Amino acid sequence: MNPKRTQQISEEVRRAISDVIQNKLKDPRVPDIVSVSRVDVTNDLSFAKVYISFFTNEIEEAMQGINSSKGFIKKELSRMVKLRAMPELIFIHDDSIERGLEMNRLINEVNHGNRRDS
Repeated sequence: MNPKRTQQISEEVRRAISDVIQNKLKDPRVPDIVSVSRVDVTNDLSFAKVYISFFTNEIEEAMQGINSSKGFIKKELSRMVKLRAMPELIFIHDDSIERGLEMNRLINEVNHGNRRDS
Protein backbone atom coordinates (compact mmCIF):
# COMPACT_ATOMS: atom_id res chain seq x y z
CA MET A 1 0.00 0.00 0.00
CA ASN A 2 1.07 3.53 -0.74
CA PRO A 3 2.85 5.07 2.33
CA LYS A 4 0.82 8.27 1.99
CA ARG A 5 -2.43 6.26 2.04
CA THR A 6 -1.26 4.30 5.09
CA GLN A 7 -0.50 7.61 6.82
CA GLN A 8 -3.98 8.95 5.97
CA ILE A 9 -5.62 5.80 7.32
CA SER A 10 -3.50 6.01 10.48
CA GLU A 11 -4.64 9.58 11.08
CA GLU A 12 -8.29 8.73 10.42
CA VAL A 13 -8.08 5.77 12.82
CA ARG A 14 -6.39 8.01 15.42
CA ARG A 15 -9.19 10.59 15.26
CA ALA A 16 -11.91 7.92 15.42
CA ILE A 17 -10.36 6.04 18.37
CA SER A 18 -9.86 9.32 20.21
CA ASP A 19 -13.54 10.15 19.68
CA VAL A 20 -14.66 6.72 20.89
CA ILE A 21 -12.52 6.88 24.03
CA GLN A 22 -13.52 10.46 24.86
CA ASN A 23 -17.23 10.26 24.08
CA LYS A 24 -18.45 6.65 24.15
CA LEU A 25 -16.25 4.64 26.49
CA LYS A 26 -17.77 4.28 29.97
CA ASP A 27 -15.07 2.26 31.77
CA PRO A 28 -14.40 3.96 35.15
CA ARG A 29 -10.74 2.88 35.03
CA VAL A 30 -10.13 5.11 32.01
CA PRO A 31 -9.64 8.75 33.04
CA ASP A 32 -11.62 11.58 31.48
CA ILE A 33 -8.55 13.07 29.83
CA VAL A 34 -6.90 10.65 27.42
CA SER A 35 -4.74 11.55 24.45
CA VAL A 36 -4.34 9.27 21.45
CA SER A 37 -1.00 10.67 20.38
CA ARG A 38 -0.28 8.47 17.38
CA VAL A 39 -1.50 5.44 15.44
CA ASP A 40 0.76 3.37 13.21
CA VAL A 41 -1.16 1.09 10.84
CA THR A 42 0.78 -1.66 9.07
CA ASN A 43 0.84 -1.61 5.24
CA ASP A 44 -1.48 -4.61 5.03
CA LEU A 45 -3.87 -3.01 7.58
CA SER A 46 -3.70 -6.07 9.81
CA PHE A 47 -2.43 -4.22 12.92
CA ALA A 48 -2.67 -0.73 14.36
CA LYS A 49 -0.37 0.35 17.18
CA VAL A 50 -2.29 2.95 19.18
CA TYR A 51 -0.13 5.18 21.41
CA ILE A 52 -2.06 6.59 24.35
CA SER A 53 -1.19 9.11 27.08
CA PHE A 54 -3.16 9.42 30.29
CA PHE A 55 -3.39 12.32 32.69
CA THR A 56 -3.47 10.15 35.79
CA ASN A 57 -1.11 8.31 38.09
CA GLU A 58 -3.16 5.11 37.68
CA ILE A 59 -1.63 4.22 34.31
CA GLU A 60 -1.70 0.44 34.77
CA GLU A 61 -5.38 0.53 35.71
CA ALA A 62 -6.18 2.86 32.79
CA MET A 63 -4.37 0.54 30.36
CA GLN A 64 -6.38 -2.42 31.74
CA GLY A 65 -9.58 -0.44 31.12
CA ILE A 66 -8.55 0.39 27.55
CA ASN A 67 -7.48 -3.19 26.79
CA SER A 68 -10.66 -4.67 28.24
CA SER A 69 -12.66 -2.27 26.03
CA LYS A 70 -10.74 -3.24 22.89
CA GLY A 71 -13.69 -5.10 21.33
CA PHE A 72 -16.06 -2.18 21.90
CA ILE A 73 -13.52 0.32 20.53
CA LYS A 74 -12.93 -1.85 17.44
CA LYS A 75 -16.69 -2.22 16.83
CA GLU A 76 -17.23 1.55 17.08
CA LEU A 77 -14.17 2.15 14.90
CA SER A 78 -15.61 -0.11 12.18
CA ARG A 79 -18.75 2.06 12.13
CA MET A 80 -16.74 5.26 11.76
CA VAL A 81 -13.93 4.21 9.39
CA LYS A 82 -14.77 2.16 6.32
CA LEU A 83 -11.99 -0.33 5.65
CA ARG A 84 -11.95 -3.72 4.00
CA ALA A 85 -10.65 -5.31 7.18
CA MET A 86 -10.42 -3.66 10.57
CA PRO A 87 -6.88 -3.85 11.99
CA GLU A 88 -6.15 -5.59 15.28
CA LEU A 89 -5.64 -2.84 17.86
CA ILE A 90 -2.51 -2.85 20.00
CA PHE A 91 -2.60 -0.24 22.75
CA ILE A 92 0.73 1.14 23.94
CA HIS A 93 1.24 3.60 26.78
CA ASP A 94 2.97 6.72 25.44
CA ASP A 95 4.80 8.48 28.24
CA SER A 96 6.13 11.35 26.11
CA ILE A 97 3.77 13.87 27.75
CA GLU A 98 4.91 12.81 31.23
CA ARG A 99 8.56 13.01 30.12
CA GLY A 100 7.94 16.48 28.65
CA LEU A 101 6.33 17.70 31.87
CA GLU A 102 9.24 16.33 33.90
CA MET A 103 11.76 18.04 31.58
CA ASN A 104 9.82 21.29 31.92
CA ARG A 105 9.90 20.95 35.71
CA LEU A 106 13.66 20.34 35.67
CA ILE A 107 14.28 23.32 33.39
CA ASN A 108 12.21 25.55 35.66
CA GLU A 109 14.14 24.23 38.67
CA VAL A 110 17.47 25.07 37.01
CA ASN A 111 16.24 28.51 35.93
CA HIS A 112 15.03 29.35 39.44
CA GLY A 113 18.38 28.18 40.85
CA ASN A 114 20.25 30.45 38.41
CA ARG A 115 18.20 33.48 39.45
CA ARG A 116 19.10 32.94 43.10
CA ASP A 117 22.81 32.65 42.25
CA SER A 118 22.89 35.99 40.36
